[in-house]
Amino acid sequence: MNSNVGTWDRNLRILLGIGLLALVFVGPQTPWGLLGLIPLVTGLARVCPVYSVAGVSTCGKRNA
Repeated sequence: MNSNVGTWDRNLRILLGIGLLALVFVGPQTPWGLLGLIPLVTGLARVCPVYSVAGVSTCGKRNA
């Protein structure tokens, strides 16, 4: 699978995922924080299934 998540997008996804997961352990301790797994996993894997379907890539231009 080709990566379609660029550096800034990846960093944002990882930070957002960690922030949402923190809601499970601290703060309101809501299970909705488990939704943080989605951006965390897509950020770590550098692949977003929604981007793949839409044909979007934030990786920038590649040299041919």
